[in-house]
Amino acid sequence: MAGLYFEEFTQGRVFEHPWTRTVTEMDNVLFSTLTMNVQPLHLDAEFSSQSEFGQRIVNSLFTLGLMIGMTVNDTTLGTTIANLGMTDVRFPKPVFHGDTLRVRSEVLSSRESRSRPDVGIVEFRHEALNQRGEVVAICVRQAMIKRAPLDSGAPKGADQ
Repeated sequence: MAGLYFEEFTQGRVFEHPWTRTVTEMDNVLFSTLTMNVQPLHLDAEFSSQSEFGQRIVNSLFTLGLMIGMTVNDTTLGTTIANLGMTDVRFPKPVFHGDTLRVRSEVLSSRESRSRPDVGIVEFRHEALNQRGEVVAICVRQAMIKRAPLDSGAPKGADQ
């Protein structure tokens, strides 16, 4: 299990996630059709060529999902119990077919669960950037994370 336990998420810790991903036309068309989003800005090349973007734009919910997914391997793989919510979701720049994204995350806060002694709540700020270093997506995510087993050797305590 590669994920970190609650005690390992300290306020201010930044992760520059090592994964990058080039977004393809197939990603956009498949995601849009699977989610029944028939917006022509995602699916219709002729329609989109007449838009202010001059081409199709990638479905923002695909971008959001990709951004969160790219953070999992080196942060919460196997230690997340549940995502509790996502707030402050923004898309300051469009994503186009062929853009390559990377993600960075910051731990905004962490606290022990009031109802479950075996878990904690961690709040992350995620940012996705394209190949030009432009921020294309931002969100704040609250996740319920497993606490370290008593014999794991993980650091004890967390920033409150």
